[in-house]
Amino acid sequence: MSFVQTYRKPKVFGFTVLGALVLGALAGWLGKGTWLAPVLAKIGSTFTALLQLTVIPLVFTAIVVGIASLRNLGGGRTAARLGGKTFLWFAITSFIAVLIGLAVATVLKPGTGLQIEPAAGAVDKLAKRASGSWQALLDNLVPTNIFSAFTEGEVLQVVFIAVLVGFAAYALGDKAAPFTNLVRSFFDIVQKVVGWIILLAPIGIFGLIGNAVASYGNSFVRPLFSLILAVYLGTALVLFVVYPVLLKFVGKTSPVEFFRKAGTALQFAFVSRSSGATLPLSRKAATDLGVSQEYANFAVPLGTTTKMDGCAAVYPAVATIFIANMFGIQLSVWQYAGIVLVAVFGALATAGTTGWYTMLTLTLSVVGLPPQVIATGVAVVYAIDPILDMMRTATNVAGQITVPVLVARSENLISEPETPAEKDLVTA
Repeated sequence: MSFVQTYRKPKVFGFTVLGALVLGALAGWLGKGTWLAPVLAKIGSTFTALLQLTVIPLVFTAIVVGIASLRNLGGGRTAARLGGKTFLWFAITSFIAVLIGLAVATVLKPGTGLQIEPAAGAVDKLAKRASGSWQALLDNLVPTNIFSAFTEGEVLQVVFIAVLVGFAAYALGDKAAPFTNLVRSFFDIVQKVVGWIILLAPIGIFGLIGNAVASYGNSFVRPLFSLILAVYLGTALVLFVVYPVLLKFVGKTSPVEFFRKAGTALQFAFVSRSSGATLPLSRKAATDLGVSQEYANFAVPLGTTTKMDGCAAVYPAVATIFIANMFGIQLSVWQYAGIVLVAVFGALATAGTTGWYTMLTLTLSVVGLPPQVIATGVAVVYAIDPILDMMRTATNVAGQITVPVLVARSENLISEPETPAEKDLVTA
């Protein structure tokens, strides 16, 4: 067996990723303030740019192909029922996740007694940035120009276009077959490119982790440890307790089998901080767990853009309470209810690379915190966002794999996972 074939095996690749993470942290610690720091930053930013390059075409083609694939599962009623159940489980798990976030933050009280003064420039910059709001969400949903949605990287608008095109292709059936086949071929090409980029993950991870350690060190991490602890604990409870319980008793799937099959996707999500770039691995994990390929092609891409329990549920709940505690503001029962409302119904706001920011500012505005408090608070948490985003993204991806398993089990669209010889990491 060649080196490349060995390297592509999930277990080998997983150990390589972990090794890169440790070596990157060491390099960042040793290289802080030296020439090595910008080199690590360049390696990490190049890898991130490669990932982002594929997100828009991957999301569009995956959703169109996924919706068109529903025709193979039955008629319109079947497609509607599958879509309804998928969104219902998205809402249920988001509801559970935000309650856990609120509970953890209420018990740990992150931010209490903390006094941090972020740089004035950072506050002013974030204050001028468009904050999340229901009106902005609706205004940004429908693009005024179909091409600008793609060229400007508006993920939410691309999702909207993809859903329209996908259902149009579904309705036309055989008449749209040439177009569907073309999009499917393009989807396969994009997946192949993503597969090549994923193989570079250890190098990218080395740079990303190294840059994070070299940039932040203990200057912000230590005083904001209460926030890091609360976010990691809340997301860990969702990832390692809620999902396994649902998988065991609703999805009739072994949690051990789930983490074995989804482990590579979760590791990659943690270090890449991109649900979109993890999509091929997430879809493969779902099918490896027995979910029918037709339904997985629909549910996983949809979840990649709208199902984010880490970014859209746990994190906004914890960060909102953190900011309120930092400024000595006592939240009311109705404000807590507002946090839950946003988590369940505002998940679409997380589509895109800045989704966490939109979701957090949307939550803060619904809670009714003063604008200056919002700008200052967001500037504080923004300083350690890469550290928080790792666990948030891993939790997002776990949910994007879990829900298709739950729905597929209820619809008899799942088969017992096979346990053949270990397959390559990326087969696309």
